[in-house]
Amino acid sequence: MELRTLRYFVAVAEELHFGRAARRLHLSQPPLSRAVKQLEADLGALLFVRSPAGVALTPAGAVLLAEARTLLARADRVRVRVAAAAGSAGIAVGILGDGTDPGVFRSAAAYRRRHPSADVRVRETDLTDPTCGLRAGLVDVALTRAPFDETGLAVRTLRSDPVGAVLRADDPLARRGRLRLAELADRRWFRFPPGTDPHWQAYWHGGVPREGPVVRGVQECLQAVLWNGTVGLAPLGHELPAELAVVPVVDLAPSRVVVAWNEHGAYPLVRSFVETATAAYRD
Repeated sequence: MELRTLRYFVAVAEELHFGRAARRLHLSQPPLSRAVKQLEADLGALLFVRSPAGVALTPAGAVLLAEARTLLARADRVRVRVAAAAGSAGIAVGILGDGTDPGVFRSAAAYRRRHPSADVRVRETDLTDPTCGLRAGLVDVALTRAPFDETGLAVRTLRSDPVGAVLRADDPLARRGRLRLAELADRRWFRFPPGTDPHWQAYWHGGVPREGPVVRGVQECLQAVLWNGTVGLAPLGHELPAELAVVPVVDLAPSRVVVAWNEHGAYPLVRSFVETATAAYRD
């Protein structure tokens, strides 16, 4: 199995849709579909159940997803350490979620103008690691959201976004102009798996333990609401499918967009990235 093929598989498994995965990977859909089918043939196992609405993981696919994430993280760690040992003029940037924040695009454009010859490696992570691999040594700097354990890290706030409750559009609460957390207390929530940063979990679970489906990615959160009628929290301002709605929650502190880096690892390219991102988010 090639690492590239495993990355393709993980993207489809996290998006649960070949079209969205192809856009995330900057591919057309046919070669992605062929690569996954070849992987299934090589393994002798069906990894996805396909339908017009999307795909679902089979038991074999769920096993491969866990193993592939571990293997790819290890490969990324090796690449970062080898590059550091070789003194490569590059930087590894971690980005949380789907990376569609306009501030990310402005930061990328400004950094490329400032360092046209720098090798920039981007690592997009799911919602279970708010440091985007920074604490694990997989990246040098991260564009992400707080809160999380900041021990040993330097963190600068770039923007604060109000937060709302994500609901099905036909949910009675979806017609409200605003909500309080207490009004969602008796609902099932989507939640993050055990081992996720406790500060992160506490914030996105509204400060108390929740029961409901376990999710890792943005699309899994939305699908949990759509299919199960669960609720959860998300920053306002993101485009949602017509079947979903988001209602502002007035008694929760805004979600902070931050840039984070290792407290003792701010070499020149990292320092320049922090300053570039700070300026880009002010624009």
